[in-house]
Amino acid sequence: MPVLTRLIPSPVVVDIRPGALDDLACVLADERISHSGKLAVAVSNGSGARLRERLAPALPGASWYEVGGGTLDDAIRLAGDMKAGHYDAVVGLGGGKIIDCAKFAAARVGLPLVAVPTNLAHDGLCSPVATLDNDAGRGSYGVPNPIAVVIDLDVIHEAPARFVRAGIGDAISNISAIADWELAHREKGEKIDGLAAAIARQAGEAVLRHPGGIGDTGFLQVLAEALVLSGIAMSVSGDSRPSSGACHEINHAFDLLFPKRAAAHGEQCGLGAAFAMYLRGAHEESAFMAEVLRRHGLPVLPREIGFTDDEFVQAVEFAPQTRPGRYTILEHLDLTTDQIKDVYADYVKAIGS
Repeated sequence: MPVLTRLIPSPVVVDIRPGALDDLACVLADERISHSGKLAVAVSNGSGARLRERLAPALPGASWYEVGGGTLDDAIRLAGDMKAGHYDAVVGLGGGKIIDCAKFAAARVGLPLVAVPTNLAHDGLCSPVATLDNDAGRGSYGVPNPIAVVIDLDVIHEAPARFVRAGIGDAISNISAIADWELAHREKGEKIDGLAAAIARQAGEAVLRHPGGIGDTGFLQVLAEALVLSGIAMSVSGDSRPSSGACHEINHAFDLLFPKRAAAHGEQCGLGAAFAMYLRGAHEESAFMAEVLRRHGLPVLPREIGFTDDEFVQAVEFAPQTRPGRYTILEHLDLTTDQIKDVYADYVKAIGS
């Protein structure tokens, strides 16, 4: 009997542990990644730049490129600078903006990417999507998955706590996103990729139910693995559906309506997920999600990230416009402004202040 399977695009190396950076040179020496040692390393002027001095002696064939920000122009500029270098691979070393710039630039010049994140702010560190600021606000661009992911938990311990907390919100929001996917299947016949859904759901549940906090290496291990698995789930399904539902529509609405005031991606997604769970009638699940988010220091009410109740209602009302064609609890209920206000008031009472 033939064994029929499918090929899943995923990294050839995933190294998540304390001290992982000490072996980065060995990972990069893998023939599947680099046979000559010629590497283009994109770094930020913050965490990545601080690690350059430590890593440069072990990477004598590397050229280092400092990236100023996370815009589409930055990524195009990086690709242009690297084009003539005849490199084997690109290494993105830094926070989420640098990883996304490096992903886009690597795709543009046809090179594999090694992701070396210095914080765990969101699931983009291993996803087939690069999110970059552009003239219209913010865009998502399809790119290949990283060929390798190296996450040093000692480095993550040193990252600003807010960035790590944001990753918690992004991971937990998977649970709401999968509920939206299942709703679209029931109401619209949208096909669900069961493997992608299982991977994303279990990644979110692992973070939601872990008793530890960001000071615990064991918890950071679970969080890092969950964010990597979320990215792989998106590769399996071929889109962002496993990790993006009403929670992310609300996040995108904040970004578009209040671009200069928007909070961290994961902070907004966690808040959006807790509210979306309440909208679909999963009140106990919403309350538990809010309790866990609070325990980790994440917002569950808009005022905790500087928005008024009316601005939150405005964001929820606008949210479906951010992802035309995507069906979530927001499109399903199609609430009026007054209805959103009423449900939000009930949500506030349910989770407490």
